[in-house]
Amino acid sequence: MKLKNSPGLASVKICCRVLDEKKAENLTVLDVSEQSSITDYLIVATATSLPHLRALRIELEKALDAANTHLVGMEATEEGGWMVIDAFDVMIHLFLAEPRERYGLERLWRDAAEISLKQLLANVVPRPIKSKAPPKKRMSPRPKKKSD
Repeated sequence: MKLKNSPGLASVKICCRVLDEKKAENLTVLDVSEQSSITDYLIVATATSLPHLRALRIELEKALDAANTHLVGMEATEEGGWMVIDAFDVMIHLFLAEPRERYGLERLWRDAAEISLKQLLANVVPRPIKSKAPPKKRMSPRPKKKSD
């Protein structure tokens, strides 16, 4: 499938980069522009635990905010193991494994075209990695000499 550049696709690439870097599992991207009148893309990803689910949401919010992407809304039912972030052209669904299997969004949207993650991330420039080098040691001032 040939990808057409659009604001929504730029947001998809940002989200996929973040989710990939943060070790989201079973990352799936669906082009639903032909089936949906409310969004163009669905991103579905699995978190390994509730803290991982929250971390994925937080990182996505930071990245989308840095890209000046307006978030329309968010539904975060952590107890249910499912979070949805609505970025207008892109809807991001974050699940724990069991709820993802139960709700089966990919089955509901089986008429949508799946976009290759490899193709999406091929031309994406990675985010700069913050240095984790230890802070430079400051030399302490020399003690003053006592003069008698």
